[in-house]
Amino acid sequence: MSELKKEYEASLKSIETENIIDRIFYRPIGFKIACSLRNTCITPNMVTVISIFIGASAGFLFYPANPAYNVCGILLLICANILDCVDGQLARLTGIKSAIGRILDGMAGNIWFVCIYVNLALRLSHQYNTYWFFAPAVLSGLSHLVQANITDYYKTLHLYFISKEKGAEFQTLEQIGRQHKETKPGLNKIFYFLYKAYTSIQEKATPAIQKMLHSLHNEYGDDIPDDIRIVFRKKSRELMPLIDLMTFNGRTIVMFIIILSGYIWTYFLYEIIVLNIVLYIVTRKAQKKYVLHSCNFAS
Repeated sequence: MSELKKEYEASLKSIETENIIDRIFYRPIGFKIACSLRNTCITPNMVTVISIFIGASAGFLFYPANPAYNVCGILLLICANILDCVDGQLARLTGIKSAIGRILDGMAGNIWFVCIYVNLALRLSHQYNTYWFFAPAVLSGLSHLVQANITDYYKTLHLYFISKEKGAEFQTLEQIGRQHKETKPGLNKIFYFLYKAYTSIQEKATPAIQKMLHSLHNEYGDDIPDDIRIVFRKKSRELMPLIDLMTFNGRTIVMFIIILSGYIWTYFLYEIIVLNIVLYIVTRKAQKKYVLHSCNFAS
């Protein structure tokens, strides 16, 4: 393996958690940009903040029923996602990592889509002369928040099963609560409060997995044997195709097609009905794959 390829893979959380569009498009571009920035004064958090402004701006370009503006919005959202890749890859290349950076990175996508849903609702409201479209927009936003949250949880859980080092970002609500308590009042404490709420949703939505993790921790502590890690990674990989439907790439391909077609209201149906069904299937399958198999390792 060439040194450049090794460095590229080191810039990723894990090649196993990247979907095909990330592997062939977003991540390679992100890596080139990250390499060009690593010897500059630009930090990963700066890149994240820039991505927030670009992604939020995309939402405003989805308001006009004008294909030219809409295409510009699509291109801006693609650029924002490239920068979302850059911040993480730059952090891993430079070693400039922080819990606040990870929290900020997680918030970025939510801010983009809040702007998108608000502007789509405004577009429909003016088109049909009623503000009732804000109801499905709110439901879509809440659905998206939960779906993205759980998707992030399963991806990070997969890293946890790869190795102790790769799974360092996997934290329990109890750990985050301690960090929040120890943080001095200020912006960082607010970030930890939001992160605690974010993790609370993840754990409440996956009670069976919490039971499994508790059992593994009682049995092995932080040193889960490699053979057990391999088994759970296999179970996790089997879920990835479904999980990928709820990622940025999975939802935006459908979103872009619908926005350009002009039938905006159908995207809210897709978000509320289709992706929530996918979420339900994923959580049910995860319970069977992870929890039932964990019984085989119980002492």
